Amino acid sequence: MFSDPQLLGKLATNPKTRAYLQQPDFMKMFAEIQKDSNALQKHMNDPRVMDLLSVALGVNVMGGEDFQNQNQAPPAQQQQQQTRAPEPAKPKTTKTPEEIKKEEEAKLPENKRKALKLKEEGNAFYKKREFDDAVKKYEEAIESDPTDPTYINNRAAVRFEQGEFDKCIEDCEKSIEVGRENRSDYRIIAKAMARKASAYEKMDNLTGAIEWYQRSLTEHREASTLNKLNSCEKKLKDKETQEYLNPELGEKARDEGNELFKNQDFPNAVAKYTEAIKRNPNDHKSYSNRSACYTKLAAFNEALKDAEKCIEIDPTFVKGYSRKGHVEFFTKQYDKALETYQAGLNIDPANEELKDGARRCVMEQNKAASGMLTEEELKARQESAMKDPEIQNILADPVMNQVLRDMSENPKAAMEHQKNPMIMAKVRKLINAGIVQTR
Repeated sequence: MFSDPQLLGKLATNPKTRAYLQQPDFMKMFAEIQKDSNALQKHMNDPRVMDLLSVALGVNVMGGEDFQNQNQAPPAQQQQQQTRAPEPAKPKTTKTPEEIKKEEEAKLPENKRKALKLKEEGNAFYKKREFDDAVKKYEEAIESDPTDPTYINNRAAVRFEQGEFDKCIEDCEKSIEVGRENRSDYRIIAKAMARKASAYEKMDNLTGAIEWYQRSLTEHREASTLNKLNSCEKKLKDKETQEYLNPELGEKARDEGNELFKNQDFPNAVAKYTEAIKRNPNDHKSYSNRSACYTKLAAFNEALKDAEKCIEIDPTFVKGYSRKGHVEFFTKQYDKALETYQAGLNIDPANEELKDGARRCVMEQNKAASGMLTEEELKARQESAMKDPEIQNILADPVMNQVLRDMSENPKAAMEHQKNPMIMAKVRKLINAGIVQTR
């Protein structure tokens, strides 16, 4: 209790004990009691100790003098104290939001109270979709209180539901104007802006809708308005894409790209093939040709994506497999390239380009298996392989780690592993990647 670090602050702020802190003998006594609380008994005759206890305990502790004065009160006063009944505590009343609202409305001028009542009646008609009656009530409210934009905005909501979007926009504009003039709540103005945007969207004026959704969000950040804006922007993008489609112009752009490719103007050829794809996103040939351009420009990631898209659109178009295999070969993914070439040969077994690609892959694999790679080639192949998620997974597999140890240390166990085709497929992949060598 007396060791409370805040006690000294309490004594300093208490009007009764504040002066004690200027008295050296009190401070000496206080320090002694703080050090040993049993010393309190020694100083109980000091009336200042009672005040110290009162502050420390947070209650009123009476000293002997106070107690004596209380007992020596006149008999009539003592009798009055004994017979006085305690006053009942007044219950705290908490007002409901509805009660607070009614009290605030009661303070409003007559015309505003009348307008609020008409608005409530209009809202009831609106909920029942009795729109003509709702409009009448809102118009009466506007006439009664022309300074409140809410009633105009409510009428705009009815116009929106009735499909009268031009009138809805007019009401929204009027609501915004009245709100600005009368310094209304920014949320009311933002609501009118968002409703105007929705009307524009219904009229398929997506540019206008986006503009007013953005203005509404500038006025007040509302999640529902943001969702509408995102949806409208996507709708506009899809619409522009659809309007741009023209397969004939796409074919023309592809032919122009072919001429540029022949002249080795690969950047401009890419631009033409991109235009062809925008005009006709399902033209697999444009993806195939752009993949070839990207390969020439050493943009292998883009080349691979286009080749895969080409195959996705038309899985029977063998040129797509050739494009993809070339990218994988140039990036030293010989296992994957061989799989791609073989997939193409399953469709067209006589395709010479695919056959040649497969032969080159086998040659590169044999180089790694027989240790014929130079140190530079081996290092480059290993660096490329380590970027392959499949290689990373094999090396992280505890089972495969044990297999590799057995192959170098335990011939008997290695023989058993060779009987497992799944394990040997992974081992061959590591050998082809230059990670494991069989010299």
